[in-house]
Order: sequence, then C-alpha cells, then structure tokens
Amino acid sequence: MAQRGVGNGWLAFHRPVPASRARLFCFPYAGGGASVFRSWQGLLGPLVEVCPVQLPGREGRINEPPLTSLDELIPALDSALLTALDRPFVLFGYSLGATVAYEWAQRLRTEHGLEPELLIVAARGAPQLAPTWPRSYDLPDEDFKRHLRELSGTPEEVLDHEELMELMLPQLRADFEIHDTYRGSATPRMRCPVVAFGGRDDRAVPPEALPPWKDVSEGTFELHLADGDHFGLLQSAFLTQEVAAVLRRALG
Repeated sequence: MAQRGVGNGWLAFHRPVPASRARLFCFPYAGGGASVFRSWQGLLGPLVEVCPVQLPGREGRINEPPLTSLDELIPALDSALLTALDRPFVLFGYSLGATVAYEWAQRLRTEHGLEPELLIVAARGAPQLAPTWPRSYDLPDEDFKRHLRELSGTPEEVLDHEELMELMLPQLRADFEIHDTYRGSATPRMRCPVVAFGGRDDRAVPPEALPPWKDVSEGTFELHLADGDHFGLLQSAFLTQEVAAVLRRALG
C-alpha cells in the first residue's frame, strides 16, 4: 500500500484508505494545483483512495521549474508514481488534466502492460480532434492575462495581484504550452471504460467535442452533461456526485 509521501512530492492532500477498492489519481486543469481535489476524499467516501497529483511549479512545488511538454511530463509521472499502481487504479483529469491522464494511460499500457479500471475525463475534447483554440502561451504578459480573464478560470483578485501573477505566470505559460502544442490521437485503443463529463454552456469545449472520446477505447463509453461553463462544472456538486455514482458501478 502507498504510504504518506509516496510519489516524492507528486501527491498532495492524500491520505491512505486501506479498505478502498482502487486509487483515484486526479489531474487538475491548466494552472491548477492538487488543492482543487482536496475535498474529494470526503465527498467520494472510502470506495477509492483519492490521490491528487501535484505537478512541478505550483503550490507546494512552486520552487520547481514547471514542465512544458508531455514528452517530459509523462515519463516523470512514471518515475514518480509507478510504485503506487500496485492495486487497481482509476485516472481522472479535468481540462488539460484529461489530456495528461489519457496520455499517461497510453504509456502505462504500452510500456508496462497496465491499464486503469476506468478513465474519467471532464471539460476536454477528445485527443484526436483538431485543435480549435488560439495559441496563447507565448503572448506578451498583458495579452496573456487578458486571455486568462476570458477563460474565467483565474480569480480577478489573482490577476490583479502583480507579485502573485509574477510568481504564477511561468507555470501558467508552461501548462498552456502543453495545451497549445498538443496533437493527440485515439490510437492505440485502450480496453478500459471511458466516462466523459462536460458543461452544456462550455464555449471552450462544446458538448459535441466529448462523444469522440468513445473512440479511444474498446470499452464502454458514457457521456454526462450538466448546465454550466468550463469551470462551473468543477465547482458543481453534480460532478462529484456523478463521479461517485460511476465509481460505485465500476468498483462496487
């Protein structure tokens, strides 16, 4: 069983749940940290052991350089977390985190013969779709901050705090570089079930970008939509309630 400190700093707000059926590894959106999942253990209960993944360059790892490509990030996840996959596991990713979860699942299967019990993605279009977003990671600071305002994912008080933004911009730009340069595919196909969540009012990831997730796996596919925009879904009780229901059906 994974002990406290497993992952050499890659897991935060994590506590062992010995009686759980699986570990749930959670990957945040671009610019987000593991703290967005700190309440999930209490909300999801003992069925899973929630493992919020803390990427370099944010929150407790703010002094580490952020990674700017999946070619760096995915092998680093392997090195840090492979020993925590000694029991059934589920991967969950929100927005950019869904891409990270999917690409790590692909590597785990092809390199280690491991596959999650379930891949859950939210607020992210399927990897094989052509990108529809404008490149933003290398914009001048003021233009980049304007883009962040348009996405409504960064609080105004943070955007207006000059010293805080100076601290956060490197990791935000790093995440957006991964986002802007990603070109994925639906192959090789996995075998695990895939569940996708989205907001009906999400302009960044419209609902029609979600059904193609069914093509990444030979397993079953479910789509769940709720009222709300790109970040409203994460803040709603709907998401954790439905994730809990999905986990009970898959693991119970």
